[in-house]
Amino acid sequence: MGGDAPGDALSVIKARVDRALEEFAREETALLEAVDPELKPVGEQLRAAVSRGKRLRAAFCYWGWRAAGRDDGDGIVRAAAAMELVHAAAVVHDDLIDRSAVRHGRPTAHLALVPPRTGGAGGGAGRAAAGRSLALLAGDLLISWSGRLFLECGLPSAYLGRARGLWATLARELVAGECLEVLRTVPGADGEVGADSSLQIVRYKTAKYTVEHPLQIGALLGGGSPALLEVFSAYGVPLGEAFQLRDDLLGVFGAPDRTGKANLDDIAGARPTVLLALMRQAATEAERGELRALLGREAGAGPGRLERFREIAERTGARAGVESLIAARAEAAASVVDAALRAGRLPPCAAEALHGLAGHCLARAG
Repeated sequence: MGGDAPGDALSVIKARVDRALEEFAREETALLEAVDPELKPVGEQLRAAVSRGKRLRAAFCYWGWRAAGRDDGDGIVRAAAAMELVHAAAVVHDDLIDRSAVRHGRPTAHLALVPPRTGGAGGGAGRAAAGRSLALLAGDLLISWSGRLFLECGLPSAYLGRARGLWATLARELVAGECLEVLRTVPGADGEVGADSSLQIVRYKTAKYTVEHPLQIGALLGGGSPALLEVFSAYGVPLGEAFQLRDDLLGVFGAPDRTGKANLDDIAGARPTVLLALMRQAATEAERGELRALLGREAGAGPGRLERFREIAERTGARAGVESLIAARAEAAASVVDAALRAGRLPPCAAEALHGLAGHCLARAG
């Protein structure tokens, strides 16, 4: 792919990563199901979890490698595909933690894995608990798969050794971000989490493992310089934050048939998003009271719940505030790429690819 235009990079990488993951998941689930046919539903969910995704993390890893001056090859594609297994695991666990019902328009793993009723009445709570347990275990297995695919990608062990420390950092900081979100989610509470604290969650839960770390891992695999790693931090963190901020807005204002998720997920979960933090900051006392009533699962799913939440987000300027944060971060990331190109720290093909990938991150429809 050395001569392919960067504008085609995401689609070309996506197809190759899709093939690598499909083959890997098929082999691994065949071994799992060979233990006992009863494990077939777990295998089906594992294959489904691996089959979906934009493959942005893999693309960033690939272009980190190319930015380090390396040529295309199957080894880097498989190493990049391992990033997507980390993401698949995070999605399964995230849906379980958030009790989300739908992802990509399909039942989430913990619901799809609820065992069928086999005779007698009752057992609903036990079956639901089994579904949650099976999803947890499936997510754990996906994490194990990611490490195996990375280590067996075909690149020399010396190359892999350069990235081993950052791989551990990626996992640690992703879990740290998820933990912070859990710790700072207090349904029905008001004012505990400010915008800065919410941005910290965004940074660790999404930004670093979506953009910065995949880029840096690709660069380390390719023997990239410390200066290149600095460029990827300066570009990756703001772009990754903008990516999650856009996702938060789509979660509330997007169309479920396009986002594949329910609009009430963040509201029912009382998630400490930047949008919610800005709403609380600018809300009147009456609106604060309304927010307390709207947030949390106990509030129910009344017909006007989403509409009123949106109205408060608009009136307080919170939605516009998040859009401003997205624009500032997108501009910062673009400026980093342009400056690095002028300084000779990025090859032109990589700079063009990073601009294109930023567009994919931020121009999502919903």
